[in-house]
Amino acid sequence: MFERLTKAARAVVKGAAEHAERRGATVVTQEHLLLALLDGEGTRATEALRALCPPDRRPSLVAALTDARRRAGLSRADAEALADLGIDVGAIVARVEETHGEGALAGDRRDSGRRSGRRPFSREAKGILEKSLRVALARKDREIGDEHILLALTTTGGVVAEALADHGVTYASVEAAVAGVPAP
Repeated sequence: MFERLTKAARAVVKGAAEHAERRGATVVTQEHLLLALLDGEGTRATEALRALCPPDRRPSLVAALTDARRRAGLSRADAEALADLGIDVGAIVARVEETHGEGALAGDRRDSGRRSGRRPFSREAKGILEKSLRVALARKDREIGDEHILLALTTTGGVVAEALADHGVTYASVEAAVAGVPAP
């Protein structure tokens, strides 16, 4: 599959691994893929993202991802469902962070036993890359571009898709924006 990745898509994969390393994460996640897309310039996905989520709105998107990481990756829908059962996720997070420090539930603490080498991709991040292949095939594209990775991120549900949708980045809006961006 990786031989089908365009230069831009390979840059996203590499950038995601770099984001994971900078944050001390033990694995590369969907969030890292999105952050790498946000870093890009001059590609179909980055131009679509710029149109749908201008740079002045990106801090809000990153903050939404950070908040979700603090909640151990629970989406707002998950937190609301737990609230219906009488469980206050915010109070639990505050209590855990009071005892163990900010970000204790984030799950991206450094692995002190880690040897040098590449960080593995989480099951969910691998799923995004697999889904990007299916998106490319469905669109009858010969290669997997960064736009296919972005489209796949919008379809998975969960925290990243929720944060993107809250900022107007949905499958339909990305598809329309990408259609208006010429291939590099």
